Amino acid sequence: MSSMFATVSRFRTGYSPQEVDAFFAEARAVYESEGPATLTAKDVREVAFTLARGGYAWDAVDSALDRLEAAFVARERAEFVARHGQDAWMARMAELARTLYPRLTRGDGRRFATCRPFRAGYDKHEVDALCRRLIAYFDKGQPLTSGDVRAAVFRKRRGSAAYEEGPVDAFLSRAVEVLLGVE
Repeated sequence: MSSMFATVSRFRTGYSPQEVDAFFAEARAVYESEGPATLTAKDVREVAFTLARGGYAWDAVDSALDRLEAAFVARERAEFVARHGQDAWMARMAELARTLYPRLTRGDGRRFATCRPFRAGYDKHEVDALCRRLIAYFDKGQPLTSGDVRAAVFRKRRGSAAYEEGPVDAFLSRAVEVLLGVE
């Protein structure tokens, strides 16, 4: 049997091939079925795999997950629009976007929890720069895609120069959800 993805060397860690293969097999079965979806775009976005020596290369799996999530969002959108109409979908996306605004309006250096002394997190300046791009997208229609947000990489900083990673990741996950919903 051939592997679904390229593997890393046996001295490095990658995603567990068994878990990845099982997840993608389930996702395919759900996506191709006519019945009610038991797996959603949110499930795809939030899936996590165990690390294993010689496992699948992260970047290849993550790229495939991004494409799979986009396919699930497109399907969910089409089903929602068929039942409720395009205007209702856009109203739903606008409501999701509004949930982002309280953080976006906090201003640079205050959008997320600051790391405790000596703890590592995301560079505040870089996270704030991405937040300003989100503001420009929502307020002025400046170009920004879900891929832009997903591709964002922040340097590690410590203490007061860093935001806690968990809240930033959750916020950006919601931003990706909104962007995918309107792309």
